[in-house]
Amino acid sequence: MTTPAKTLLAIYDMDKTVTRRATYNGFLLHMALNKSPWRLVLAPLLPLGLALYALKIWNRARLKQFAQMLLIGHRVPVEKFARYLESHADLVVGRNVYPQLRERVAAEKAAGYRHIMATASYRLYVDAIAHRLGFDDVIATNLATNSSGHVLARIDGHNCYDAAKLDRVKAWMQTQGIKREDCHIRAYSDHVSDAPLLSFADEPFATNPHGPLTKMAEANGWTILDWR
Repeated sequence: MTTPAKTLLAIYDMDKTVTRRATYNGFLLHMALNKSPWRLVLAPLLPLGLALYALKIWNRARLKQFAQMLLIGHRVPVEKFARYLESHADLVVGRNVYPQLRERVAAEKAAGYRHIMATASYRLYVDAIAHRLGFDDVIATNLATNSSGHVLARIDGHNCYDAAKLDRVKAWMQTQGIKREDCHIRAYSDHVSDAPLLSFADEPFATNPHGPLTKMAEANGWTILDWR
């Protein structure tokens, strides 16, 4: 009896793994410049949020929500976002993506891999970026909406980060009917916060890693990819 072929999954973090630089601040600035330029006068308040985060009074999710409220607004009609998401994705893909990423995705697709972007960045803007890069699915942080169709400066559920990202990946696999024992997983990340996901994978790749992840990768025998 022939053993069924395993489902091949390639799961990528986005910021500083796929992209050279983090994307969130660029997204905020793109929206502010195009939607409400006057909000740039509020930018000097951003260090207040950073200070509260550094003091561990705020977590990462609260900091992201504060920055969004300042530069985009607390409540924004979804159609106002839609006008600028495609142009933002064009900027990111055109200027901020490692060329080696495109080559690797193409090679993996030829080998039969399904590509998933798993990121703490907002699905609101990740979808368009992932689509342009040939990804099949997106697992990301969701923003809340209200009954009138406004996007709120509030995260819906958990920030897709650290152990919560692995939980989201497992939940996605369940919805897709994919059992862990029936698949082969590659995982790519630049940051030690993705240790849970990298440990879950069959092939973990520390990709453009910062110092702590480099040390962890060396200790665990994980492959290191440096595209910088």
